[in-house]
Amino acid sequence: MTGNEGRIAGLVLAAGGGRRLGGQPKALLEHRGRPLVEHTVGVLRAAGCGRVHVVLGAAAILVRERADLTGCVPVDNPDWEQGMGSSLRAGLASLAGTGVRAALVLLVDQPGIGPEAVARVLSAFHDEESLASAAYEGVRGHPVLLGSAHWAGVAQAATGDRGARAYLKAHDDVITLVECGDVAQAYDIDTAADLVHLE
Repeated sequence: MTGNEGRIAGLVLAAGGGRRLGGQPKALLEHRGRPLVEHTVGVLRAAGCGRVHVVLGAAAILVRERADLTGCVPVDNPDWEQGMGSSLRAGLASLAGTGVRAALVLLVDQPGIGPEAVARVLSAFHDEESLASAAYEGVRGHPVLLGSAHWAGVAQAATGDRGARAYLKAHDDVITLVECGDVAQAYDIDTAADLVHLE
């Protein structure tokens, strides 16, 4: 995905405390021998995101110590316990003034989504009005591409754990759905049972 560098930033939401995982911060769960947040950053880079911002919350100091976030912009979200919405707001705010025209949002706890799916969603970018989402058998999921014209509206609607969901629902008619079910699996690592998905 050449040509997107500088225009589209990757935005990793990695602030969750893993409450249903016994308080293990999701960013530090091990996947392929490294912290999960490193894997997620690598996926965005492999798909063509030159700029990557990583929103940290739970155990942020530990994450910075243990994970190699070289070249990333770490963003601290002191309100991470309020849910994903606060992390999305913090991440979008960190992109203000960078000249970036869109944000590609990927959650740290979805390792089944790789570079191919991300690249597909990136290819739906046209301009600041772009709004696109991966779909799995027609059902909207992550990653999500948010053109900068939508950031203020998304931030206003992002409360609790809803993230961009309410805003996307309200703008359903202009979202480009990009089918990714053939190249990715959109499971979440939420409970101890889900840890089987990590390698």
